[in-house]
Amino acid sequence: MSARPAAGTGEDPGAAAARLTGRPVTGRRPLSATLTEVTLDGGQTVMVKRGDGPGAAPAEAAGLRWLADAGTVRVPVVHGHDRHWLVTDQVPVGRPSVRAAARFGRDLAALHAVGAPAFGAPPPDGPTDAYIGPAPMRNVPGSEWPRWYAEQRVLPYLRRAVDDGTVRHGEAEIIERACERLPELAGPAEPPARLHGDLWNGNVLWGADGQAWLIDPAAHGGHRETDLAMLHLFGCPHLDRVLDGYQDVAPLAEGWADRIGLHQLFPLLVHTVLFGRGYAGQALTAARAALAR
Repeated sequence: MSARPAAGTGEDPGAAAARLTGRPVTGRRPLSATLTEVTLDGGQTVMVKRGDGPGAAPAEAAGLRWLADAGTVRVPVVHGHDRHWLVTDQVPVGRPSVRAAARFGRDLAALHAVGAPAFGAPPPDGPTDAYIGPAPMRNVPGSEWPRWYAEQRVLPYLRRAVDDGTVRHGEAEIIERACERLPELAGPAEPPARLHGDLWNGNVLWGADGQAWLIDPAAHGGHRETDLAMLHLFGCPHLDRVLDGYQDVAPLAEGWADRIGLHQLFPLLVHTVLFGRGYAGQALTAARAALAR
């Protein structure tokens, strides 16, 4: 079975892999509409991903390289990319373990500590107009996290949700009030961290090598609690051990657990834009909880 050519590219994933790696392709197995497992001459298997939009593949490639440059977390090697396609190593999948979770927590803390030039800073050579999943995400630098987070990570998706009719105007006012109070709710000021940026459980692969691997980043400079809040949002195997490992390396500021909902406003509103009304209710619950503090 062969995958369809990507719209506007004239190529299928196998042809893209051959062109970007310079090696003949001997097999392919579509995994989804955008992801194909491709076998190269010599037996190596790579993952070929079609970008969700213009510039998505370059943004993801830049993010993977930026995370790899930190020398902390494990990410697949990028073998090639262009405007439409990304080719990376395949990660042989194993099972989550307590030991891998604790090490993942320590490595994630080390990644965050490497830092970023500013909140909203894109990876080197990464575009300003990037993506989080299939949703557009702009990387516009800012110096103060509360203001930057409101203006660049919460309000753009809230406005889109209101325009789409997914969030009502009266409900939007609740989230806007939470944004207004961010300076007093955000906790102690922290330097910009180097974030994965879309760290939900599906982007953590538990490798056959006994290590956690990270894929599909929306990498940028941000607040380290945001990555951890995303891990909480959809669950993560052995999350308590991940957090223990993290705290061993870089203890979190007092009250961090009370701020999880604030940091989840961003991914919840992204999901509201992408998937509808159900996530709007969760975003409103998080905003109301923050305002009640």
